[in-house]
Amino acid sequence: MVAELLATPWWGWLTVGGILLAAEMLGTSGYLLWSGIAALLVSLLVWLVPLSWEWQGISFAVLTILSAVGWYHWLKGHNRNQPPSFLNQRGKQMIGRKLTLNEPLVDGFGHVNIGDSSWRVVAKEDFPAGTHVTVVAVEGITLRIIKHTENSVG
Repeated sequence: MVAELLATPWWGWLTVGGILLAAEMLGTSGYLLWSGIAALLVSLLVWLVPLSWEWQGISFAVLTILSAVGWYHWLKGHNRNQPPSFLNQRGKQMIGRKLTLNEPLVDGFGHVNIGDSSWRVVAKEDFPAGTHVTVVAVEGITLRIIKHTENSVG
């Protein structure tokens, strides 16, 4: 078996690449993906151009690093183009929402019902019940509101 592997080293690299890609499917967060692809590329390179084992190892190392760095740069640029996600950040999803106060604000503090929950609200001034307001920020579990006008944010 060893003699056959030495006679056709590209089979060895093909096997290593397949094993790394199979291990990647077990959930290693992408690292083995690039090593597996590099092993497959070395297999193709050795099949096309016979190389000594030293150059095969160097090729594998260089291709692994280049593929991982290339993926990092592509991903960094790709994430920059994505809009910010407020998934699982319920408070931030409230920014820009227009509400009507059910009860007056006292000393700038009060509560408002949104759906089936009650949220604490804060404003710079007191508003009577029935005032239309807009949520402009979230501070912990408190919504900062302003009086809603046609020119207000949101």
